[in-house]
Amino acid sequence: MKSFFENKIDDFINYLIEIRGYTPLTASTYSLNLKEAFEFIDIERDQEGGFEWNLTPYRTYLREKNKKTISKKVSIVRSFAKYLKELGYNIFLVADDSIKVPKTLPKPVSFEHIKEALKEANDEERLIIVLIYGLGLRISELANLRLENISKEWVRVEGKGQKTREIPLLSAVRIELEKYLRDRNLKEYLFEDDGKRVGESALRYKIVKAFKRIGVKVTPHQLRHSFATDLLNSGGRITDVSKLLGHSSLSTTEIYTKLNNKRKLDSYMKSHPMAKDMNESF
Repeated sequence: MKSFFENKIDDFINYLIEIRGYTPLTASTYSLNLKEAFEFIDIERDQEGGFEWNLTPYRTYLREKNKKTISKKVSIVRSFAKYLKELGYNIFLVADDSIKVPKTLPKPVSFEHIKEALKEANDEERLIIVLIYGLGLRISELANLRLENISKEWVRVEGKGQKTREIPLLSAVRIELEKYLRDRNLKEYLFEDDGKRVGESALRYKIVKAFKRIGVKVTPHQLRHSFATDLLNSGGRITDVSKLLGHSSLSTTEIYTKLNNKRKLDSYMKSHPMAKDMNESF
């Protein structure tokens, strides 16, 4: 039973390279980690025909390593399981608890690189990039964007936890939308293929491919991060940015956008009473 899933590792590695845009070196790291993990993972079939992967022996093997390394290795197993679930395999992970490690953030994409990619992109790729960078969408939100939720001034987004939010439609985004929709006979979703919704993986691949032409590796999450960072660096209020991103709390937005020290200092110097003239403050 274990060998069956081990034989799927190569397919997963090809998916990471071809669809997700991973470098061969990164993909090789994934392969080595998975082969290591499957030396320890216990796999049993449950009564409903699913597969239970018990990571306890593997976690025991990793216990002497630092938290960041353990988290990364378990995350790779989790990613492989998610890939298999998308293929239709019912997999349940045991001892899959997350490990708290310092949060790292994706590097924002420079606006110059975005403009370069847009020049080389086709109409569909342009719209995908413009919607994520211009509206701050998650890739899942983009894949589920319905035509009925798009007006001339607003886009209604169905976010996490079935929460909806409305985002103003920039004129530049509206122009790309109108250009894209002009010769297309779509039924329900903005991105369709033969009448069916285009999935997240396919949209992600189009972004990777568009930026690969200019020699840059970019993910959808980086574009969303750039949306938030550029807004804040241009003077946007964090409360507004938080709502546009669909975050449930400001703390999430602060972590996500990683406010630079200069902005924090400027805000402090303008806001604190003691930063003003002493005679005026007391």
